[in-house]
Amino acid sequence: MSDSNRTLDTVSAVEERYSAAAEQREAALCCPVDYDANYLKVIPNEVIDRDYGCGDPSKYILTGETVLDLGSGGGKICFIASQVVGPEGHVIGVDMNDTMLDLARSSQGEVAEKIGYSNVEFKRGKIQDLAIDRDEVDQYLSQNPITSESTFREFESFLDQMRSDRPMISDDSIDVVVSNCVLNLVDSSDKQQLFRELFRVLKPGGRAVISDIVSDEPVPLNMQNDAELWSGCISGAFQEQEFLSAFSDAGFSGIEVAVYQEKAWQVVQGIEFRSVTVIAYKSPMESCEDYKDAVLYRGPFASVTDDDGHVYQRGQRTKVCRSTFQRIEKDPYRKSFILVPPHEEIQDDQAKPMQCTGEERQPSETKGKDYNLNVLGGSCCEPGDCC
Repeated sequence: MSDSNRTLDTVSAVEERYSAAAEQREAALCCPVDYDANYLKVIPNEVIDRDYGCGDPSKYILTGETVLDLGSGGGKICFIASQVVGPEGHVIGVDMNDTMLDLARSSQGEVAEKIGYSNVEFKRGKIQDLAIDRDEVDQYLSQNPITSESTFREFESFLDQMRSDRPMISDDSIDVVVSNCVLNLVDSSDKQQLFRELFRVLKPGGRAVISDIVSDEPVPLNMQNDAELWSGCISGAFQEQEFLSAFSDAGFSGIEVAVYQEKAWQVVQGIEFRSVTVIAYKSPMESCEDYKDAVLYRGPFASVTDDDGHVYQRGQRTKVCRSTFQRIEKDPYRKSFILVPPHEEIQDDQAKPMQCTGEERQPSETKGKDYNLNVLGGSCCEPGDCC
C-alpha cells in the first residue's frame, strides 16, 4: 500500500476512535466472531462488549506456550489465551491506548481469581516497536524532563540502552504472536518495521497467527486519507496478496491462509474488505547436511515449491537435508508429505554438506549399502491392518 502524498494523521485518528470505543461499544468496529463460550465465562462483560476483532487467533494456541498479543485492547484474547496456555504458560498484551489498557489491567484480578492463577501482563507500547516500554519512558521523562539539547541526547541514550540491554519484548522469546484486527491500523510507513518486529521476537520454530482485514484491490489515496475509514479497519487494510508477501519479506515461511471470510465484511467504492487469519512460521536457521533423509510429496498437485525454493515432485523420493526434513515433519507441512528416514541413523560426523535441489533420492541411499534382507510371508502389512 502506497502512502505517497497521504496527509492523514493515522495515530490520532485511531487513538481518538478507540478511546471512545473503550468507553462505549461501537458495533461498526468489529466482525461477528464465534468464540468458545467456555472461555468467555470468566471474562468481565465490559471487556467482552468492548472487544473489536475480526477473527479468533486463540484457536491456534497450545498449552504451556508464551503468547504475545499485539494490540491487546481490553484484553479479551489475552484472557482467553491465559486459559488455553494454563498456569505453565504466559501471556503478554501490548497496546498504546491508555483507556483500553486501563480496562484490561482492571480486569486482571477478577479473571485470575476465577481461573485460579495469574499468567497475564499488559504492557504499554507500539506494536511496530516492541523494544520500547512506554510506561518506562513516561517514568523517565517525569524524572528527567527534556529541557535542552543535552537532556535530549540523554533521553536518546536511554532509549538506545533499553533497545540493546532490556527491550520490552526480547529477541527469540515468544512461542506465538497473535493479533486480532489491529495490524491494519498501523501507519503504512511503519508496516514493514512491524513485520520485522513480529519476526524478531519469535523463537525459532515459533509462529505468528494474525487475524486482520484485507482488501481484494489496492486502496486508493482518497480512502487512505479518510479518518473514519482508516480508524474503522478499512482503508489501512493490506491488499490480500500484499498481506502474505509482508510475512515472506520479513523472513517467515510455511505461510498459510487458515481462514478466509467468503462474504465481504464491507464494500467501499467497489472494493471488498474481508477478514482473514494467516499463520506463518519462523523457521530455524540451520546448516544443510545430508543424513540420507527423503520425503515424498503426497499430491494432489504434480509438484510444489516451498519458501526456500525446494521443489517436490508428487510421489518422488526427494533428497532433503536434515534441517528441511525436521521442518517438514512439523506443521504446516507434515500432512502433505511422507517421511522416509534412513534405515540406519547417520552419525553427525558422517553427514556431509549438501544442497536441497529437488533431486531424487534412490531407495538404496536410505536403506544403506549393507541392506540385504529377505522378509517373506504374513497375511497383513501391519498388525490389525490387512492389505
